[in-house]
Amino acid sequence: MKICVAQTRPVRGDVQSNIDDHKRLIELACFHGAEIIIFPELSLTGYEPELAKKLATDINDSRFDDFQKISDVEKIIIGVGMPTKGNSGILISMIIFNPCKPRQIYSKQYLHSDEVPYFINAEHQSFLIKDKIALAICYELSVPEHSENAHKSGAEIYVASVAKTIDGVDKATKTLSDIANKYSMTALMSNCIGPCDNFESAGKTSIWNNNGALVSQLNDINEGILIIDTSTQKVIKETI
Repeated sequence: MKICVAQTRPVRGDVQSNIDDHKRLIELACFHGAEIIIFPELSLTGYEPELAKKLATDINDSRFDDFQKISDVEKIIIGVGMPTKGNSGILISMIIFNPCKPRQIYSKQYLHSDEVPYFINAEHQSFLIKDKIALAICYELSVPEHSENAHKSGAEIYVASVAKTIDGVDKATKTLSDIANKYSMTALMSNCIGPCDNFESAGKTSIWNNNGALVSQLNDINEGILIIDTSTQKVIKETI
């Protein structure tokens, strides 16, 4: 399976501009034969907690129809980050488009304390893509129960969608390497670059093999993609 993680430079609060940028990266991933592409945390709005309530939507938002069309035609699974409306507040979510199937959603279950004023925790979720790929949204990768539950559910691949500073990336690099080694899972991280909330996101989107060794990493300047073929361990790296 060819799995892709994307690195974006989000435009603050401009969903349509970010959709257009996502489509460029999806096209590049499709060119290289990727079967799944995952974007950073809240990738369609940028990581902007103060804007989340205003920008929050639901899974059936028509602005996302092009993602479904691309998924259907190219036979690629697409995961994009967006704040969504829950019954009692706003969720940090990933909307997932599967070829010729209904949209799915995974929402962040473990929030950092800084996020609590703006978001609510999702509850009672056990979600795997293609029965083997577990999703984590940013802080979740730092909660041991999350990766442990992913392993117990049968995950062979762990994909973290994040928005992190350089210090956050350094910590996540060690944590994801440890997760990959402990559970013999391929681990991937999709991060953004540029201004986010009150910090600068540091990029360095990365892939680790199932021994925990870093096999490829993007820089902290360019948008781009990393693709790993889990059968051959070959990696494709492209920046734009």
